[in-house]
Amino acid sequence: MEPRWLTDEEQRAWRAYRDVTHLLEDALDQRLRQTEGVSHLYYSVMGVLSEAPDRRLRMTDLAAQLKIPRTRLSYAVGRMEELGWVRREDSPDDGRSQLTVLTGEGMRTLERIAPSYVATVRATVFDRLTPEQTRVFGEVCEIIRAGLTGPDRPPLPADLPWRR
Repeated sequence: MEPRWLTDEEQRAWRAYRDVTHLLEDALDQRLRQTEGVSHLYYSVMGVLSEAPDRRLRMTDLAAQLKIPRTRLSYAVGRMEELGWVRREDSPDDGRSQLTVLTGEGMRTLERIAPSYVATVRATVFDRLTPEQTRVFGEVCEIIRAGLTGPDRPPLPADLPWRR
């Protein structure tokens, strides 16, 4: 069967999306490193944990939410432990699992860093969009996310990076 190639307009949109995702991730990481001395990954770990029940998650669940390999997460959590931002605990429900817990110091660090992060997101994304464009952008992202996470999503391989 012949591939269903992208139209010129679809190709333009896809390339713009691909480029902006890479550029935005880099901009957020560079800005946080310059202004706060923290990587975007560390900020993301603290952000996810801050929204979790009791500010704790199993390492496997944290890796899945962040979509990163568990080995990369383990390294980051180890470094964040040294900084006093998180701690690891054995899971009371499963002796094989560990929980990552956001400490009080980690929460204070997140609260200190958040304004810089939000300012960068606002300057790079939302200050450039009209309210109507923001609404449409949100709707488009929700549609794409639903297609990747909902019941009609493409089948995912068992060996996903965040399961390794």
